[in-house]
Amino acid sequence: MKFSLYIARRYLFTKSSNNAINIITIIAAIGVFAGAFSLFIVLSGFSGLRDFSLSFTNAFDPDLKVLPASGKTLQVSEEETSELQKMQGVAQFSKVIEERIFLDYRSKNHTAFIKGVDENYPRVNDIESTIYDGTWLNKNEPQVVVGAGISRLLGLSIFNYNDLLSILVPKPGKGQITNPADAFNRKQVIISGIYSVNEDLDSKYVFSNISFAQSLLNLEPDTYTGLELKLAPGTDPDVLSKKIKSVFSEEIIIKNRAQLNEVLYKMLNTENLAVYLIFTLVLIIALFNVVGSIIMVILDKRENVKTLFSLGATPNQIKNIFFLQGMLMCFIGGIIGLGCSIVLIYLQLQYDLVMITPTLPYPVSITAENILLVILTIGILGVIASYIAAGRSKKALAH
Repeated sequence: MKFSLYIARRYLFTKSSNNAINIITIIAAIGVFAGAFSLFIVLSGFSGLRDFSLSFTNAFDPDLKVLPASGKTLQVSEEETSELQKMQGVAQFSKVIEERIFLDYRSKNHTAFIKGVDENYPRVNDIESTIYDGTWLNKNEPQVVVGAGISRLLGLSIFNYNDLLSILVPKPGKGQITNPADAFNRKQVIISGIYSVNEDLDSKYVFSNISFAQSLLNLEPDTYTGLELKLAPGTDPDVLSKKIKSVFSEEIIIKNRAQLNEVLYKMLNTENLAVYLIFTLVLIIALFNVVGSIIMVILDKRENVKTLFSLGATPNQIKNIFFLQGMLMCFIGGIIGLGCSIVLIYLQLQYDLVMITPTLPYPVSITAENILLVILTIGILGVIASYIAAGRSKKALAH
């Protein structure tokens, strides 16, 4: 192998007497460089966009969420609450109530979801950072925090005591309703704050104190639709989920952040795979240049190959010369391309070279997974291309 590697280095770095072969070798190396460079740039850009997209849900979605296995609600006793508070790995947890509601304001209507939360909720989710107008909830009066989309649709303003927002939910029960006014529970509230995350969430949720939501929905004090948990750093979610299930007397299901946003995660992963496959195809096309370059070198070095064979070199050793030459070309071009792309992404992170808006830089991310993926892709495709090209060396011995 040392003999083959030595000759391969000589062939790669020594100029050929045939200038066309030198040009083809340079083009092949540039192709590998460009392929590795573009693949990492695209993967880093997509990772940044994925993190940017998921950051919007982090203010609303906890690390783990406990939900009833059947029905809409679950009862949480004081003993179960105490067990959760003592449980190692649970940093904070919040009891929540979610239900569809109907909003009415100055003859304008909108369907949304009320989310009743306890005082621990801001410690579980970073909701207060999303409020751009007003303040978070106050216990002393019936207040709600609405999304910017709801605010625009209904024309809401904060702390407007002259025009209160009406919240309506259907009353539970059976039988025929003769008076439409008796079909709904109706309460009026003050808007204390307006949050902004993204277009969908801004038009979806209305936050209230949990006692207000329980009163609106006629729920018992120990009845909730779910619990949201923030985990301590380094906690294994799967292990903790098993412990939590053992605490509750009724059957529950526990979802992590990815499961709560299953459609979004599937969409992002599918797009990431599609982008990777497209740019891998570009890289495969670029590696055809490596195959062509090695074949041209074999044809140019035909007399040298015969001399090496006469001196005792085996056909496999001669084949390894051109195989290693192709691998060296892929390795050097790939590493330089990857290094340059990492530097460019780092400069984007530090100096915001490319901007989407005057205040928002294009999101990028440097991850070990992407670096490893590029190295493996270049390595595997380089081995295949070099092996195919090196197989021509046996025909050179035959002539």
